[in-house]
Amino acid sequence: MSVLRRILLLRAVAAGAAAAGTLTVAAVTGPAVSASTAAPGAGKAAVTIRRAAGPVYDCLTLASPTCYAPLQFRTAYGIQPLISRGITGRGETVVLPEIAAAPGEDDVTDVRQDLARYDSVFGLPAVSLKVITTLAPGASPFQAPAEYSGDAEIVHAIAPQAAIRVILIPAGVKTNLALGATDITAALRMAPSLGGVVALTQAGRNENCYTSSAQVAAEHSALEFDQARHVTVVAASGDFGAIGIPCTSTPTPPPARGVAYPAGDPLVLDAGGTSLDASHVTGAYASETAWNRPVPGLPQAVASSGGFSRVFARPAYQDGIPGIGAHRGVPDVSSDAGQGTGIAFVQAAGGEFGVFSAVGTSAASPTWAGIVALADQYARRHLGFINPAIYQIGRSAWYHRAFHDVTRGNNTVKSGSVTVKGFDATRGWDPVTGWGSPDAEVLIPLLVRYVAR
Repeated sequence: MSVLRRILLLRAVAAGAAAAGTLTVAAVTGPAVSASTAAPGAGKAAVTIRRAAGPVYDCLTLASPTCYAPLQFRTAYGIQPLISRGITGRGETVVLPEIAAAPGEDDVTDVRQDLARYDSVFGLPAVSLKVITTLAPGASPFQAPAEYSGDAEIVHAIAPQAAIRVILIPAGVKTNLALGATDITAALRMAPSLGGVVALTQAGRNENCYTSSAQVAAEHSALEFDQARHVTVVAASGDFGAIGIPCTSTPTPPPARGVAYPAGDPLVLDAGGTSLDASHVTGAYASETAWNRPVPGLPQAVASSGGFSRVFARPAYQDGIPGIGAHRGVPDVSSDAGQGTGIAFVQAAGGEFGVFSAVGTSAASPTWAGIVALADQYARRHLGFINPAIYQIGRSAWYHRAFHDVTRGNNTVKSGSVTVKGFDATRGWDPVTGWGSPDAEVLIPLLVRYVAR
């Protein structure tokens, strides 16, 4: 949710300043359609990064830290033991459809610089990054909104040796729903030629915003295309709690329960949000609650979106799950999305840089995409559509070892003067956090075992 990240980032930057310095790194030059950075063996050119001697803001060094370093975050979710054994995403690729920068946009950053800083701050290996601008001709591949670099950094933190391929889509998708559906559909159809995992971090709009059933049908067809080619598509559930994400049409309908598309499509792994409590020293997991927290300056509370589709019937993999009726329930899984509890990401900030906490289910989606990339490496094949396996594990005796069952909180939110009653986090699956967050050390081997060949 870029508006949420922008508000929190600007407030954090206002909290401090630092002297400027410079850092020179190696970057790879290439054509606009397929520009690259840090690709082994490619021709390199010097890129000077203007940076502070230290970050202008650092969520890790506050008296009460408001984020987790990648090592602590990976430890909390059982990822670090896999990393230590060489399950790093090597040989796998995560695809990120991202919105290109609009002319005059005020939160534009250079993704190469942000990733280089991220690697420097946290000791991560250089990332293989390529950007495809076929759908957004003329767009600058590396000058992009803040959300873009944050998504890439989260994937890189979870699966540090996985390649990242970004498909830029036009900035107009923010206001034109039909254009957005068309471009996401095109990006999904490009994905199998690029990698085995896709992270959709833009949660789309409420299902009732799609006035043409053909828009949903086309995107669903693209998801079927990916499924047939063993591509896993992870989608963010959204940040509006039980409220469907508002339409861009005027007038906007009164707030009411709803889920977003494509989050509600049964062919995506839908990721909701939590607030994580773990040690800022060791990363030891303590507890989690459903993400639901007001943000001053926003007209409504932000929380993990979840509920039941009005478009899609209950898929077979959800049969017999308590709390799910005749329609598709979302989300399927979750991970941290809470402001003040997220994984750290590095961002250019007014010519300097800062270390900030990732916020929103748009952070949960790349987290889970990174986990799937690790699972693909572990399996030595693309696992593809993993939802049936996730639900089999949720029903099994392994559930409480493979997942952290989140049983506190809800996604009831207030929009203006209207309160929309949401759902409670409960034992087992629920329409706020799904099955919960991962203990990847246990979950990944189980996924490999349960996914049908």
